[in-house]
Amino acid sequence: MSRKIEDNLFKWLTTLLALAIVLLSTGILLMLTHSSGLSFKEFGLGFLGSSEWDPVRKVFGALPFVWGTFVSATLALLIALPISIGIAVFLSELSPLWVRKPVSLAIELLSAIPSVIYGLWGLFVLAPIMQLHIEPFLGRHLGFLPFFKGYPLGVGMLTGSVIISIMIIPTISSISREVLSSVPGHQKEAGMALGMTRWEVIWKVMLPYGRVGIVGATLLGYGRALGETMAIAMVIGNTPKLSVSLFDPAYTISSVIANEFVEAVEPLHISSLVELGLILFFITFLLNAIARFLLTRMKRFEGVRI
Repeated sequence: MSRKIEDNLFKWLTTLLALAIVLLSTGILLMLTHSSGLSFKEFGLGFLGSSEWDPVRKVFGALPFVWGTFVSATLALLIALPISIGIAVFLSELSPLWVRKPVSLAIELLSAIPSVIYGLWGLFVLAPIMQLHIEPFLGRHLGFLPFFKGYPLGVGMLTGSVIISIMIIPTISSISREVLSSVPGHQKEAGMALGMTRWEVIWKVMLPYGRVGIVGATLLGYGRALGETMAIAMVIGNTPKLSVSLFDPAYTISSVIANEFVEAVEPLHISSLVELGLILFFITFLLNAIARFLLTRMKRFEGVRI
């Protein structure tokens, strides 16, 4: 077989593999759209703005679940991002070699733990700590804010967000560490030659150099936080209501689908759950589109062709 034929076969094979992802995504979208038709016909766009979820009365609305998904994922990201960047900076620049390898391996292994294990740990270990210590402390000192008002239950939005943050830290920190480790040595040496301290080299040279990759890692972690299911379902309380208090129970799109889909028998109930899945699909798609736009703008600003 000639080299030209081999190259053409390889080109077509990789093209088919790439198109398979597009076809798979299109198939999922068509299935979700078709299966949610009954719910959309019954409730229309009011499905997004309604806060009622009553399978007995056959009244369904997505607002509490969209609220719970956004708040829990965003709070988890706010907790996880500074910790992840700190871990990445330490492992890539400050840690001795004998510490770097075992700690890096341990962090990567954390991402391999099933989410149900995180959920069990959150339910039996973290939730009592939150109920007895963390939430009362926050209530005493920050109770004047609406986010920290209410009775400390242990299970709720705050506990769910902490669990998700622990789950996305390995993703963000591992990618950020690789990005910071790829900063050319001459860039850091140039900073040191100009009289910068190590902190200034990290802040003014390494982080700006790797910010595109760090943003990508952050959005990847945020995407996982939005779609997390089992762990959050075990500790968030599973109550479809709107509340600004982080101590109150809440619900997310993925957890309500996991909890109710097996027991749903009414076609309208099933269709409403599928429409929630369609909403989560569009949220994730929109997030990826924004991420791609931001990365494109940042690279264009830096004069790099993508």
